[in-house]
Amino acid sequence: LTNIARSSIKAQNHVIICGFGRCGQNLARLLDTEHIAHLALDLDPDRVAQTKAAGQNVVYGDSTRLATLQAAGLQRASALVITYVETHSALRILHLMREHAPHVPVVVRTMDDGPLEELRQAGAAEVVPEILEGSLMLASHTLALVGVPLPRVLKRVRHARAQRYGLLRDWFHGSDDASLDDADQPRLQSITLTAEAAAVGQMLRAVSREGARVTQVRRSNGQVLKPAPTLLLQEGDTVVLSGLPDALAVAEEALLRG
Repeated sequence: LTNIARSSIKAQNHVIICGFGRCGQNLARLLDTEHIAHLALDLDPDRVAQTKAAGQNVVYGDSTRLATLQAAGLQRASALVITYVETHSALRILHLMREHAPHVPVVVRTMDDGPLEELRQAGAAEVVPEILEGSLMLASHTLALVGVPLPRVLKRVRHARAQRYGLLRDWFHGSDDASLDDADQPRLQSITLTAEAAAVGQMLRAVSREGARVTQVRRSNGQVLKPAPTLLLQEGDTVVLSGLPDALAVAEEALLRG
């Protein structure tokens, strides 16, 4: 703790970086370009020794401990960033921040959007899911390359973030998504109504089920309709649902068999 306090003693409005792997180091480089002070905490002694020898402001310390954060100048910090992907650890830090430094905003890195809402509710100012941010960057480069004006591309990206990645969080799972295919992850599912389907001739609200949100209805002629409650379903309609697997199974049963 003495080494940490010594490294932060003159720091004001600095950024505390929890974890100094590749992500943390890249963050530090970008902060350096803007002359923003920062102090990194890491539990890998070899990495700490090497990066410190290279001139980085990094110290050995457990960022899930209040004493460590306080020694790092928590009360004087302008922000805290959790750069490693461990939700349980991030929640512990957020609990400490909410109790002892609620004025300091926290940015949390995650691999996907699974824990996004939980982290937000725990007090994270921003949650950055790598998979969704990667999708945004891929889309933004593609849009720019095919001629979409840069201001419009940036507007699309800002809107996606402002909506907490709502447009990107639902997706159709395939057989090669086994590692991600668990019961806690929402997904999209398409259900096409045959002539024998129970939902044919009924209003959408009559066959809707809790936990399964209808995102769109596509007619057999390709027309895409907004899912209004009074929409009358027809043979050949494809109903696109969003939800968890159990809820989707119930909704499919209601649409096909009643």
